[in-house]
Amino acid sequence: MLILISNDDGIQAAGLLALAAELADVASVVVVAPDREQSASSHSLTLHRPLRVNRVQKDWYAVDGTPTDCVTLAVDKLLKRKPDLVISGINHGPNLGDDVMYSGTVAAAFEGYVHGVTSLAVSQSGWRKVDLKASARFVRRFVQGVPELFDGQRRLLNINLPGPGRSGLRSFRVTRLAHRTYTDVIQEKLDPRGRAYYWIAGSPTWQTGPDTDVVAVRSGLVSVTPLSMDYTDYKQLSAMLDWKVGSPRKRASRTRARSR
Repeated sequence: MLILISNDDGIQAAGLLALAAELADVASVVVVAPDREQSASSHSLTLHRPLRVNRVQKDWYAVDGTPTDCVTLAVDKLLKRKPDLVISGINHGPNLGDDVMYSGTVAAAFEGYVHGVTSLAVSQSGWRKVDLKASARFVRRFVQGVPELFDGQRRLLNINLPGPGRSGLRSFRVTRLAHRTYTDVIQEKLDPRGRAYYWIAGSPTWQTGPDTDVVAVRSGLVSVTPLSMDYTDYKQLSAMLDWKVGSPRKRASRTRARSR
């Protein structure tokens, strides 16, 4: 089995190192990851400059680009064959709910999915005293113990591991994405010369249900959420089939009549 590993925290990130070491015992592992942190890079590609690839060691490559660049380069150029699985992570911090739209970790997995490969985005909740080796062992058990990952049906899964002190790394809960809203998103401050500058920040308020990823992780469980690339709103699609473009003259006449 050939597994491609990438991330958005950079090729020296502790989560990536732990994951690659754990999976090397059960598969052929190739690492292609950014040469520096690319958090919140979403699904961006580098199009206006050349990309540089540095071979760090055998089957390890650092790319001066985004997570999406890394997976594209790996599948289309660096690998001798298509991988059996793409894993992005282990990310330092969760990727829950609507935040998957901005995540470079999830974007790398998305790119693997676009290339026809079942892909996992793996993120670790909690920032301190996290046992990344235990988290990597869970990913290994998941890969080895879930045969549906290799049944020929392409899948994209977003996996979030609970924070330290949790005992939920033995099983998982299938979830849906929660929704969140932010307050005080833009914070304005002044520099020493009196000029304004801005931080994109804010505190999230989650709209959750018992079947959401946020609730699962808060309960100390591993959350596994299936994702899809199809952004089509099928409910709106059905309602819009009868839409027609009316006459601009008629609309203008009605506007003048109302103004009188």
